[in-house]
Amino acid sequence: MKSDVVADAFNMIMNAKKVEKTEVRINRISKFLVQILQMMKDQNYIDFEVKEDEAEKPYLIVKMLKLNECKAIKPRYSVSVERIDKYLRRYLPSRNFGTMIVSTNKGLMTHEEAYKNNLGGSLVAYFY
Repeated sequence: MKSDVVADAFNMIMNAKKVEKTEVRINRISKFLVQILQMMKDQNYIDFEVKEDEAEKPYLIVKMLKLNECKAIKPRYSVSVERIDKYLRRYLPSRNFGTMIVSTNKGLMTHEEAYKNNLGGSLVAYFY
């Protein structure tokens, strides 16, 4: 396992999707990962729940609904609001398809929200 919880979780999700599993268990979680997964859940790409057993550490059960691909962006490029479009063309298949997650000083938001609020930040991940 690597030290990046988000990249590890997305790799586990994509590996499960490649072998046609409908759900995957993620053992290493963080609040940052849960926020990203919540953004994916809000757009109906996945469904997830946090399980907490008394004998075990908390873990996630992620169910893929209409997810095609999700990946963490490495390195996490720092971009201004004007340059987000350059990375949208690099990572997403078309302009109005998919979502890129930007970590700003106002918190995590999608690239559309970053445009509306005129904020730049670090690119974290994308999914479609």
